[in-house]
Amino acid sequence: MEKIKMTTPIVEMDGDEMTRILWKMIKDELILPFVDLKTEYYDLGLPNRDKTEDKVTLDSALATKKYGVAVKCATITPNVQRMTEYNLHQMWKSPNGTIRATLDGTVFRTPIVIPSIKPSVKFWKKPITIARHAYGDVYRDTEMVIEEPGTVKLVYDSESGKHEESVIFNFTGPGVVQGLYNIDKSIRAFADSCFNYAIDSRMSLWFATKDTISKKYDGRFKAIFQEEYEAKFKDKFEELGIEYFYTLIDDAVARVMRSEGGFIWACKNYDGDVMSDMLSSAFGSLAMMKSVLVSPDGNYEYEAAHGTVTRHYYKYLKGEETSTNPVATIFAWSGAFRKRGEKDNLPELVKYADDLEAACYDTLGEGICTKDLGHLMEGVEPKVMNSADFLHAIREHLEKRLGC
Repeated sequence: MEKIKMTTPIVEMDGDEMTRILWKMIKDELILPFVDLKTEYYDLGLPNRDKTEDKVTLDSALATKKYGVAVKCATITPNVQRMTEYNLHQMWKSPNGTIRATLDGTVFRTPIVIPSIKPSVKFWKKPITIARHAYGDVYRDTEMVIEEPGTVKLVYDSESGKHEESVIFNFTGPGVVQGLYNIDKSIRAFADSCFNYAIDSRMSLWFATKDTISKKYDGRFKAIFQEEYEAKFKDKFEELGIEYFYTLIDDAVARVMRSEGGFIWACKNYDGDVMSDMLSSAFGSLAMMKSVLVSPDGNYEYEAAHGTVTRHYYKYLKGEETSTNPVATIFAWSGAFRKRGEKDNLPELVKYADDLEAACYDTLGEGICTKDLGHLMEGVEPKVMNSADFLHAIREHLEKRLGC
């Protein structure tokens, strides 16, 4: 078949460890044989981030603003162990945090559901979408190690000359301190994205923080959501018969566990990170979760919601066979192709994205899967394969759908 044409590049952000290996395998097996691929490539692997003093991460985010659509591989956020392992010059911040801070917007994460895998929570009948704020908080924090007794203060000096300060803590010995921030503009964009997504998908929206404890910080989130709802979205929600309500994060967790699903759960940045992993695992696997960052100005960055699968990577380096699930990474590519096709009016590219996802469902529907899913399947005989064979099986189904 003639390869499917593209007109505008997708920003391609390569990553680390086992997901980097799968990234190339997916391209070689499922993309390059069928698509005349156009990407603007950025290597966000940890060695190159260190080499460029993390400039490559910012460059990739700015390129996403330029081209409107990006696809990202999972990346390492270094800790002390990684500093030694990779001989880093600095403990670089989360690349996802940098990209999200640059683009702003909201991350929407939804589990990829198949009939043969039942959710761990027996009440759940429909997928639950996590809407995660993508700016500030712990991902752009400032931290300090306290080595001796002293006083830590929060100080604000306004441009007009106003001065405010509050004592955070009087240390009598060693400890740590952390400073977080957010801005009204981003919180408001987060709220609007959540309300619009709820309207588009005809789903109710829950929002949860801990304003009883964090009366000013979390309280600001609660107030802005309510303001936006009352001013812009209440009438439409009532017309559609969907609901918006606010509750405390601990109450939300209890409600979610008793619910049937089928709603959007909006969370602050860190809460959304944790809860999306919980939901993806409860629905089947961390490798079965779609994720897209939507910015206020209409830019999209697609990625898998899981990490770099370090344990499998170390096995791979030893020459051992691995059975790593590539589905979420495939869906990151398909999401980017679909959005690129929609933006550029390329129906063949949109169809290819649909067929690629359908080929994954076809393969899983036959019980062909990776090791993480084999013990979860019901009603089919699991056929566990290594990553390469699993990708080849998906390719066979894709070729059938494409008429190759």
